Amino acid sequence: MYVRQHDIANPQLTVSDRAVFSLIIINKAGGLIYQREFQAGLRKLSTNDYLVLAGTFHGVHAITRSITPKLPLSSTTASHAASSPGTSTAAASGYSYPNPGVAVSGLEFLETDRFRLTCFQTLTGTKFLLFTDPTTGSVDTIMNKVYELYADYVMKNPFYQLEMPVRCEAFDRHLGAWLRGRT
Repeated sequence: MYVRQHDIANPQLTVSDRAVFSLIIINKAGGLIYQREFQAGLRKLSTNDYLVLAGTFHGVHAITRSITPKLPLSSTTASHAASSPGTSTAAASGYSYPNPGVAVSGLEFLETDRFRLTCFQTLTGTKFLLFTDPTTGSVDTIMNKVYELYADYVMKNPFYQLEMPVRCEAFDRHLGAWLRGRT
């Protein structure tokens, strides 16, 4: 069983302590298009700090995506792959990604004793960064709901231009109400 250090220091954590702190949305070029804090008492960052954070995370995500290790193939798999038409040089050299049926992804989460950063990247390259308490459960469920609200209220908005900052009151309202309702 994995026990975090702060769980030992504060065993009286309640459900409301397992909170969503902040959401950042980054476009496919690495630009900040949305940022919102959901908990009072967080250290305030300037707009420039959030822009730097978005650009830095975009670069780190791209680097971690490109350094995904390839595993050696068995000799029978490598010889079969090399004889197949359209074989990539990776397969011909006897190496492949750990799960060839799944696309290579970059940094998916980062956890400290104070927060957990979870990244969800859409097929179009938009990244959702969710900062939560490290003890928050079902982060995937939270992220799916955030993406669902984004699709419903931002992407279906005829006045929204792709890759531009998100300024949609309905999205803000529904996102805030849903997150308040889950604590």
